[in-house]
Amino acid sequence: MKSIQLCTVGLLLVATAVSAQQQGSAAKKLYCWNEGGRRVCGDALPASAVDGARTEINSKSGLPGARIDRALTAEERAAQAALQAEAQAKADQAAAEARRDFALGESYDSEDALRQAFKIRYELVDEGLKTSKMAIVNQRRALLQMLQAAADVEMKNGKVPAKLAQNVLTQRASVLDAQESYRLQQQERGELDAKLNDALTRYRKAKGLDPVTGQAPAPTLTPIQAPPAG
Repeated sequence: MKSIQLCTVGLLLVATAVSAQQQGSAAKKLYCWNEGGRRVCGDALPASAVDGARTEINSKSGLPGARIDRALTAEERAAQAALQAEAQAKADQAAAEARRDFALGESYDSEDALRQAFKIRYELVDEGLKTSKMAIVNQRRALLQMLQAAADVEMKNGKVPAKLAQNVLTQRASVLDAQESYRLQQQERGELDAKLNDALTRYRKAKGLDPVTGQAPAPTLTPIQAPPAG
């Protein structure tokens, strides 16, 4: 009985050793890579091939397995990171635009309400244009008065005082500033039309309407099938 037990234990030990050997053989990998224009294969990668492209070979079947590309250079990694960052930025922008369009659609009950909001903006810009135009007229009038005073003093004394000359330069700068402010307001007024059209387009899309006409899309009609002939 004891000999039978010893035999059984021996068989188990042999089976375990064979299984471990088979697993080790299965885990062993072969690689093929290019080196100096030649294709080289082996079960271990030299240091010169660690970062290179290679193909794993199944040690049992001899068939090619996974294809491992070469490691990227620092410049290639930087370029890849830049492309990924650009793609992420575009995705973030698209998500932000979607949220903005949704908020726009929820903020106004109708197109008329949206147009009314823009009408208020038009009125504010137009009022600002009137104020800026009056400011230009007043600044020019003040500049002309200073220039006339400087001319009178020069004709009388032959020289314009430094303080008066500086005041003339300061007033001239004020005129230029007023003109630039008026120009920017005119530009803003011109851009309002484009902004309104863009807002209407986004609003209509958010509401599921035609972005051009603002009408609900026509329902799709299902063709009626003729009954089969009896």
